[in-house]
Amino acid sequence: MAGGDGGFSASAVVLVEGVSDRLALEALAERRGRNLHAEGVSILPMGGAKSIRAFLDRYGPLGLDLRLAGLCDAAEEGDFRRGLERAGLGSDLTRAGMERLGFYVCEADLEDEMIRSLGAEAVERLVEAQGELGPFRTFQMQPEKRGQSLEEQLRRFMGTRSGRKIQYASLLVRALDLGRVPRPLDRVLAHV
Repeated sequence: MAGGDGGFSASAVVLVEGVSDRLALEALAERRGRNLHAEGVSILPMGGAKSIRAFLDRYGPLGLDLRLAGLCDAAEEGDFRRGLERAGLGSDLTRAGMERLGFYVCEADLEDEMIRSLGAEAVERLVEAQGELGPFRTFQMQPEKRGQSLEEQLRRFMGTRSGRKIQYASLLVRALDLGRVPRPLDRVLAHV
């Protein structure tokens, strides 16, 4: 394990946009019987994709030179690609090239991946179990939401209140059939 970065000690880092991504990956690792801490793997939320360059500078080949992996939303793929290229980890990277480096893209985001894997009805049951079916029904009645699919409504609902994505991240992973784990989540953990 590397040290010397303010007490940071790991041999690999997974760079993610936010806390909900970290919680989902930690829950998946736990379900798979992995102890990331014991393996020297740290999942680091960056506070948004725009921070990728600073994190690559710190933990990549020009910094602590740790094994790297990452997970981002489709809308932030360009930020990740440019960050990887600027860090000297590739040039003219395609999505496949990013994946060879251990960086995976969620379509459209983590919540979308989870809803498609679980099915909208199962996610709606989780919302109900959290006591939020009433607020979700109110959300569905908004004029701009009425024409959306149940999947899209659920995805948008997850982002309507501060902390809701964090609230549901590990719940969604715990409800998953381990044979239907979204590819980006499965692959990023397999990379480290």
